[in-house]
Amino acid sequence: MNENIHTPAPVRYSPDVETIADDEAEVISELRETLLKMSKTMLEDTGHGMRSVHAKSFALLRGTLEVLPGLPATLAQGIFAQPGRHDLIARMSTPPAEELDDRVSLPRGISLKILGVQGERLPGSENDTTQDFLMVDGPVFNAPDAKHFLSSLKALAATTDKAEGGKRALSVLLRGTAAALGAVGIQSPKLVSMGGHKQTHPMGETFYTQVPMRFGDYIAKLSLVPVSPSLTAVKDQPLTDEQADDPNGLRLAANEFFSSNAGEWELRVQLNTDLEKMPIEDASVQWPEDESPYVAVARVRIASQTGWSEERAKAVDDGLSFSPWHGVQAHRPLGGVMRARKEVYPSSAAFRGHANGCPMHEPARAQEVLG
Repeated sequence: MNENIHTPAPVRYSPDVETIADDEAEVISELRETLLKMSKTMLEDTGHGMRSVHAKSFALLRGTLEVLPGLPATLAQGIFAQPGRHDLIARMSTPPAEELDDRVSLPRGISLKILGVQGERLPGSENDTTQDFLMVDGPVFNAPDAKHFLSSLKALAATTDKAEGGKRALSVLLRGTAAALGAVGIQSPKLVSMGGHKQTHPMGETFYTQVPMRFGDYIAKLSLVPVSPSLTAVKDQPLTDEQADDPNGLRLAANEFFSSNAGEWELRVQLNTDLEKMPIEDASVQWPEDESPYVAVARVRIASQTGWSEERAKAVDDGLSFSPWHGVQAHRPLGGVMRARKEVYPSSAAFRGHANGCPMHEPARAQEVLG
């Protein structure tokens, strides 16, 4: 990215950029109960405590994040204020509360846990030294706010662990519909979230936080963009026939890729420059990149390694939780969707830890988790 592109001055962060709805506490309480119900359903059916969202991982990786030198003052913020290198753990996953057959083609997500960061901590993570960023491979959230997310979640909860064959058939239909709309320039995050994602190689995806956060003195969204030739070569590349026909095809793709390849991504920042065009409380609005482009602040590097294994799943899926509220005040999550995550995620993690007899913990070193 060209860091010399002229953009308007970024909006300075202040607490009054957030607006809390009168019924937000009730909505969040119902969200918590709905997500726990999904986890309980899966525990009853599988005997194992699983995440209420993004239950199925397909890549569990150890890498590094290097903050770039020479950043301008507006970008040298929070954990990016000084150049340096941090270990990280990356978890790639698909969204439902159940470990669906990968032939149900869903969005892909990545959670980054950056280790050894400094700064005033967010409530609930005072004794930790980690910073989590959660991203999905689409620029906007599929609901504007927590209330609309609750409505869609209730419908999803009613189908959890039911009619997987029907979900596969629906996915084929939705992929065709989404592709037809895409051919005429129409993107439908809703269709993609329901199973209409293209059956493409997961390592070619660009990921987005979708919802805003504080960025030191400012406000931003983040993206993670593949830049190494190994990754750009698989951008939009269809899965092989073997991968596309495998119920765990994304894990197969991850293992085949990382068995002989390393990967490098840019972590980029999009600063908020207009609160009307770039709202805080409506997560369904894409912030215009012609107003404020994404600019690189760090590099993420992941060496060749095992992409996914049962041993790694036991360490990461069962032993760790990821939340945007694991971090520093300089990257405080913003907006109703993020406020809901603050209340909902700890309940889900506690339920999972109790069910599996494995309380969640925040690692001090990546080697503790993935040797």
